[in-house]
Amino acid sequence: MAVSGRQTGRPTLEEVAARAGVGRGTVSRVINGSPRVSDRARAAVGQAIAELGYVPNRAARALAGARTDAIALVIPETESRLFAEPYFLDIIRGVSAELADADMQLLLTLIRSSKERQRFEQYLSAQRVDGVLLVSVHGDDPLPDLARELGVPAVLNGRRSAGERVAYVDSDNVGAGRSAVGHLTGRGRRRVATITGPLDMYVARCRLDGYRQGVEAAGLPADDRLVAAADFTEEGGRRAMRELLDRCPDLDGVFAASDVMAAGARGVLREAGRRIPDDVALIGVDDSAVARLMDPPLTSVRQPIEEMGRRMARALLQEITGPGPEPCRVVLPTELVVRDST
Repeated sequence: MAVSGRQTGRPTLEEVAARAGVGRGTVSRVINGSPRVSDRARAAVGQAIAELGYVPNRAARALAGARTDAIALVIPETESRLFAEPYFLDIIRGVSAELADADMQLLLTLIRSSKERQRFEQYLSAQRVDGVLLVSVHGDDPLPDLARELGVPAVLNGRRSAGERVAYVDSDNVGAGRSAVGHLTGRGRRRVATITGPLDMYVARCRLDGYRQGVEAAGLPADDRLVAAADFTEEGGRRAMRELLDRCPDLDGVFAASDVMAAGARGVLREAGRRIPDDVALIGVDDSAVARLMDPPLTSVRQPIEEMGRRMARALLQEITGPGPEPCRVVLPTELVVRDST
């Protein structure tokens, strides 16, 4: 890029960053008025903007007296999984309900490939939404940090780690696992297995931690053969249940980290001639329609999914209109709902 002379085309964020000698995230923070920028960097960015004649999209909208009035709800899953799992639909319902009176448009975005991820990153960099809600976030997902660097308000459903820096609304997943195992052992079950979600997700690791705490509290020996990893899908629950029966045919209780996986586990147990709950007691998580309609009805740990969607949207609106000094960090309680499967 030439240091002097007339610019051809509209200057980009990257060109401003290069001229100022800073990163793209620093430019975005200056544009968005973030206090997390040194005076020296702020001055350098200001000078680069003046020299290049750069007008950021958000600044242009501000000059016009309007925001985009749009929020993106990002779910990195396929359509088939979105509509097969009640969890996602309940989140969408809660978000929509909270935004109903906020005069905001909700843009549902499914990310199913690296190409779609790259396209959304470009969309986010262009500041085409006022904020973003992220669901089903894996530990290595860069989108929350990209939004943070760009100064785009973001709220997560769940966390990527215990030290999450982006605003989030979560549920007590450790408590969910602990209460499920406590219920099973309280009913006399001594060989309690668990089917986990993908262990690159903090939610899955927390539920596994809760399971282990429950096993320890009951005075039972830890046995890694009773732990099988899956992926929060029904087929994943089926595969994991087969593994567990092969390794530990004497198991008498199963804590599945979602109702959908519990449905898959139930099918395999029936195929193996195991009666529920006589031979094997079964518990899920979510207290979804899947749990209520199962035969027998499934004992499940209820997490307030629709309320999480509402709280996420509420927190994001606050971030957009007047962010506080610290990001929102909310953990909602869970509750065991006992039915005939235990």
